[in-house]
Amino acid sequence: MDPAPGGPAPGGPAAGPPPGDHPSTVRDVEYKGGPLDAAKGPGLGCFWLQLGLLIVLVILTPIGVNAGWPEIVTGGLLIATIVLLLFSGQTIIFLLRLVAADRRAEARRRPLQPRTPTVGQIEDENARGPSGGNEPPAMPE
Repeated sequence: MDPAPGGPAPGGPAAGPPPGDHPSTVRDVEYKGGPLDAAKGPGLGCFWLQLGLLIVLVILTPIGVNAGWPEIVTGGLLIATIVLLLFSGQTIIFLLRLVAADRRAEARRRPLQPRTPTVGQIEDENARGPSGGNEPPAMPE
């Protein structure tokens, strides 16, 4: 089946539901070909559990080596530490993508009490100005 002329390609950006129909967990950021959904990934509780277990393993592994525990036990602790580092790293990457998606959705945030205009504020003023943004901004005193 060929798409209608001028219509979106199958699986393209318009293939998903309209932005207003997304549940609150879905972000407007692409992740693995679809919108980022917080409900499909690990949560903050999972991350804290992984981090706590990682701290225990990082402390326990060298103690086991120093105490002369059997090599199979300390080797298992070391392998578990490395595997847990992999999983916790992937979890934090997912959570950081969620934070970035939330910040991107909020639009530009303003500083609370800036002494001078920020670069973003200067760009916004230049974009709105009648001169077309060709003049440099006035310096505050």
